[in-house]
Amino acid sequence: MLRVYFLQKWYALSDPMAEETLYDHDAMRRFAGVELGDDRIRDETAILNFRHLLERKEVADCTS
Repeated sequence: MLRVYFLQKWYALSDPMAEETLYDHDAMRRFAGVELGDDRIRDETAILNFRHLLERKEVADCTS
């Protein structure tokens, strides 16, 4: 999930776009360490919840 967060920051992806990117781009999936058909590809809600967790722990940038 941390790698998905990095992809979001680097490519200015919203939560829904981050999920879609993992399905559409092989390079992004490889970086995130997931495979198509793998149940580890998180939906946008899981991505949102992880981002909020990082923000609550003050590990993430809350300005964007």
